[in-house]
Amino acid sequence: MHDDTRVLAGDCTTLFETTGAQTQRTREQRGEVLVVVKPDNTVLVHDADGYQPVAWLTRPDSVTIDGGTVVARDGDDLLRVVTHDEHGSASYPVSEAGIPVGDCPGCAGTLVRSNGAVRCSDCAERYGLPADATITGGRCRDCRLPTIRTERGRAFELCLDRECESLDDRVTDAFDREWACPECDGDLRIVRKGGLFAGCEHHPDCEAAFAIPTGVVVDTCACGLPLFETAGGRRCLDATCSQAQVSEAATYSGP
Repeated sequence: MHDDTRVLAGDCTTLFETTGAQTQRTREQRGEVLVVVKPDNTVLVHDADGYQPVAWLTRPDSVTIDGGTVVARDGDDLLRVVTHDEHGSASYPVSEAGIPVGDCPGCAGTLVRSNGAVRCSDCAERYGLPADATITGGRCRDCRLPTIRTERGRAFELCLDRECESLDDRVTDAFDREWACPECDGDLRIVRKGGLFAGCEHHPDCEAAFAIPTGVVVDTCACGLPLFETAGGRRCLDATCSQAQVSEAATYSGP
């Protein structure tokens, strides 16, 4: 990958070849076009009509630019653009577009949310987000970054920067040793192993461990573990628990 978007405009011949299991197709076009090579190597060739490119390759294996010739290869697919009369070419900085959520603490840029993270429009500042996180509109009392809301047994509002305020610490404070292990006499401890888990304190002698779902605790399952209200409905901390359905059905009082 390269850092900038490269743009070339001119009178060009565009050749696209694709080879299937038994056939090969070739499409050749000539005209005044705009060629865009994005930082992820995606190549787009646009003419004067509409938004649809006349030819493109998305994230090909390789792209070479030699003078006015652009060659992109992706497996058996080939896209070649040869410039006969160049009107202009240049490179421009580009970034992911996102929803503005606040000011960057490190520069004069704007923090934007996109693709599971919040990043600065100008510098390298970047903050990962839990999948369910929403930006609250509030500000952290210590660093003044935006705050987020996320659910892990409770609804937590905390700083966007995990180093300023840790979700793991908040969940640990709330639920460490809060629940008994269903397989031995131990307590469930809050640990992170790729995600947040409630695991038996007697590990490895006891291997009981449960991923903490996105949602809030609303009741106790018939098995004794907490029952969560999630976006997909109620479920036990133990995702394989068959008693959760029995427990939920028992609370229904309709006709």
